[in-house]
Amino acid sequence: MAEMMTKKKNPSPLEQARRGKRVSMAASASQLSEQDQRIVAQLLAEKYDLVQNDLFAKADAEVKIFDEAPPIQYPDTSWYHPLMENMTDVRTTKNMGTVLLTAAEERALFLQFNYCRYMVNQLKDQINAKMGRGSVNTKLARQMLQWYRKAEAYRDQIAQTNLALVLAMAKRTRMSEVDFGDLVSEGNMALLRAVDKFDVARGFKFSTYACRAILKAFSRSGVKLSKYRQLFPTDFDPKLEKSDYMQKKRESHEEDCVDELKTIMKNNRAELTPIEQEVIEHRFGVGKRLEEDPEASPLTLEQVGKIIGVTKERVRQIQNKALDKIRVTLESDYLD
Repeated sequence: MAEMMTKKKNPSPLEQARRGKRVSMAASASQLSEQDQRIVAQLLAEKYDLVQNDLFAKADAEVKIFDEAPPIQYPDTSWYHPLMENMTDVRTTKNMGTVLLTAAEERALFLQFNYCRYMVNQLKDQINAKMGRGSVNTKLARQMLQWYRKAEAYRDQIAQTNLALVLAMAKRTRMSEVDFGDLVSEGNMALLRAVDKFDVARGFKFSTYACRAILKAFSRSGVKLSKYRQLFPTDFDPKLEKSDYMQKKRESHEEDCVDELKTIMKNNRAELTPIEQEVIEHRFGVGKRLEEDPEASPLTLEQVGKIIGVTKERVRQIQNKALDKIRVTLESDYLD
């Protein structure tokens, strides 16, 4: 009985360490918000990975990594609609603001990201070294939180800059047994893991590393699903049939685009020249030609060229220029 009482009164060294951290965090509660306290406690308790670089240990590392880095454009991800895969091709995503980083910009961004994580670990070691004094050093904790938030911001920037990789790989794979939305979600998680593990010092482009990681994640997802179906085989059940919600949504979107296109052509809101209007009407059977002949069929480049008296290559040039004007007008209407 006495031994049992002694065990209760004398906690294990691990429990003592846990209590010490709880006391330390409580002592700094008046100076850090609850959210900051949770983040600090998590950083102190868990391993915080980074990709080391020899530059980090140098005295002028911060100047070289941040002050001498080239300016990097932040990506615009307003185009990103992963479930509307039929409407998001590579050409559209580039026009909608996808940023293509140069090798120098990519190197600078990954160095900044990993240096922030390096500083978090340095401050984490300093805080742990002073934990025996009874409380977390609030000044060091705030510095660690500042570097942590900068690291997360760089991580988000890298991931958002490379979102198009996930869609491109998902469309290339197209596993019929896996829902497209689940596939994109798995790819996004693989992209974040690739950001954490990529070593820019090896000299490769991030897209080379990330694409392989994303495809491997898709493969693992397919294997998991096939194993699950082997364990739980089911007969066909109409209630389990895949929903056609996204298909109807896409069809509705296409109908809206067609109506908007007719309005643009009718009122010439794209400011097409007469020759551009004539080429578009003949090539796609829209506008005045459709009003005159509802059963009018689209003509080939060569046929249109004979009508207006130019070569089919010239017709293609006029058509592409007109389509660009219409696309800009259509996109600006939707953005407005």
